[in-house]
Amino acid sequence: MSNPDDCVRVAAVGDVHLDADVLGRYRPALEHLGDKADMLLLAGDLTRHGTPEEARCVAQEFGGLAVPVIAILGNHDYHSDQQDEVAKILEDAGLIVLECSGTVLGCGPLRVGVAGTKGFGGGFAGACASEFGEPEMKAFTHHGRELAERFGLALAALECDVRIALTHYSPVPETLLGEPLEIYPFLGSYQLAQAIDGAPGVGLAVHGHAHAGSERGTTPGGVPVRNVAHPVIRQAYNVYQLSAVLAPA
Repeated sequence: MSNPDDCVRVAAVGDVHLDADVLGRYRPALEHLGDKADMLLLAGDLTRHGTPEEARCVAQEFGGLAVPVIAILGNHDYHSDQQDEVAKILEDAGLIVLECSGTVLGCGPLRVGVAGTKGFGGGFAGACASEFGEPEMKAFTHHGRELAERFGLALAALECDVRIALTHYSPVPETLLGEPLEIYPFLGSYQLAQAIDGAPGVGLAVHGHAHAGSERGTTPGGVPVRNVAHPVIRQAYNVYQLSAVLAPA
């Protein structure tokens, strides 16, 4: 695949749910990734139950590739309350793990910024939770809002030519089509889209989590959204090409 100087090729997949039983499933397709992409984004749910043993499987599968690998954790990766150790194992293997933080990579003349968060649920316009009533409901809604706000700050702070938003939960309902409508509030939040639309120059938003959802959507501000959950894309990764208008030298 040719790569013009003003373009960046972004490979992405989520919800690989690795453990020892499926170790090696993705690696053959990843060996030649450097010929097809400039980076790989992992959109959370990298493990089945969030154990260090499963994290080591992820590290073996996605470590040592020819391109930088940028990951976030998903709800499965938090299940065993060992998410910090999971993240450290991945970082020790050379992966960049984000949570309400960002990183900037050089891709030819382009500076490509990626900000990431697991995100959280809460729902979408007309059918969303609010910080009202019982403490449990207020805590649920507050957590999602806080993550979205911190994520938005990290995304906007990147000094780069083009920005990419990486989340586990969806920022838009369009990529949830196929999932039961009743569970949309547990699959994403409009507050993530607000964070994405509030940052300048976002060229792509990538998420996972919705196994029965659809691939393509758009934020209210016009940013392309892609659901890259493995059960949706049905391959080791998808590649998306982005470009940015560079200022004259």
